[in-house]
Amino acid sequence: MTAPALHLSGVLLPAGEHRDLWVTGGRITFEAVPGAETVSTGGFVLPGLVDAHCHVGIGRGGEHLTDLAALRAQALTERDAGVLALRDCGSPVDTRVLDEHPDLPRVIRAGRHLAAPRRYIPGLAIELEPPDLVAEVAVQARRGDGWVKLVGDWIDRGVGDLAPEWPDDVLGAAIAAAHAEGARVTAHTFGTDALPGLVRAGIDCIEHGTGLTEELVGEMAARGTAVVPTLVNVENFPGFAAAGEKRFPAYASTMRRLYANSGAVVRAAYEAGVPVFAGTDAGGGIDHGLIADEVRALHAAGLPAEAALAAASWAARAWLGLPGIEEGAPADLVVYESDPRSDLDTLLSPQRTVLRGVVVGSRGGAVLVDSCHGRATPRTGTVDRPDRAGARRPR
Repeated sequence: MTAPALHLSGVLLPAGEHRDLWVTGGRITFEAVPGAETVSTGGFVLPGLVDAHCHVGIGRGGEHLTDLAALRAQALTERDAGVLALRDCGSPVDTRVLDEHPDLPRVIRAGRHLAAPRRYIPGLAIELEPPDLVAEVAVQARRGDGWVKLVGDWIDRGVGDLAPEWPDDVLGAAIAAAHAEGARVTAHTFGTDALPGLVRAGIDCIEHGTGLTEELVGEMAARGTAVVPTLVNVENFPGFAAAGEKRFPAYASTMRRLYANSGAVVRAAYEAGVPVFAGTDAGGGIDHGLIADEVRALHAAGLPAEAALAAASWAARAWLGLPGIEEGAPADLVVYESDPRSDLDTLLSPQRTVLRGVVVGSRGGAVLVDSCHGRATPRTGTVDRPDRAGARRPR
């Protein structure tokens, strides 16, 4: 069954122009389509949001979710928050079954976490000795969707603090192996010591990156290496420190220091020209659907509001090879009643969501704009904000 043609009008971002667009055959066109159903008049139309760091298939207690209903529930929570593309940064569950469901966000997978033995959360990673890393990176590169995920550092119980997991020469060979397969590589890092080797080995992205220094952000900017700060997760660092205080006081001190400097690190990276993208680290104890929280946290750390918004929309999509609002692009769109560049809280209440050319989310009636003042108002109904509370855990 062919989806009906749609018509939307509003301020299209990032261009900022009020235009009409149509959707036919699941794709955007700026040529009028006779008989199209008008689903939104006014408001602000964004390319679908992106959560650039999440984990589908990990339950609240760390359990592996293999039930389709549970996997769908996580993906639907993201979709209801306006997220239409997920970059899954490592999952022990094969979630490719979700690709068969056109009502769910697109998922870009990095396969399994790759970690040294006993140097990550039990049950999540493929654990390897350094000589075996290169071969497994090639395997994961072929299984994923263009990404491979390394665990760059974790607590070393022998030293009682964060420490690198891989020798520099192994990193260089592993990253080269992924690149040879056409995949990019990203790495979890909290501390500083693992970062020079990763960056100089040609890593494509750093996750969390709380240990970045001025020298490193300069080198990352020169290389085009991105960072996904996951500030929603970083809020848990004081709790991690408290939990480790008795057995690992050095680790606890490190985590408190990293937390205290986290905002300044993000600001320094952005100001140096490092590409910064929004990811929540959802999965496990971190709720899905928190992209608005992450965007607001990036802004609080020092990114201009529009840059923080771009980090979760058009800029993130371009980085992942997904088009924005352009002729012939897949119609993945989110409509808001007011300008999210002026008020990031607007992201909490998407009014219309169009995924693959089909309206999959609608709140508060048709969106109408006051053309004199550029403010949009819902015709009918109210908007409820989801409960965003919940325990959180690092991934």
